[in-house]
Amino acid sequence: MPNGPGSTANVAAAICSFLLPGLGQLVQGRFLAAVFFALLAATVWVCTLGLLGWVVNVLACLSAALYRPRC
Repeated sequence: MPNGPGSTANVAAAICSFLLPGLGQLVQGRFLAAVFFALLAATVWVCTLGLLGWVVNVLACLSAALYRPRC
């Protein structure tokens, strides 16, 4: 399971996604997920003045960390 949950690549992607939501998904080659998380994070940060933006950051991190590619 070299590319499954907890792998070094997924941990690095989760860290990237924590810094900028969607970046971790982009590192993993998941373009649509990257765009989704980036737009969702931007929208939530702006609309709630940052109060709920951290929730999207955590969801983006979990999505990157737990990603398991289809074989």
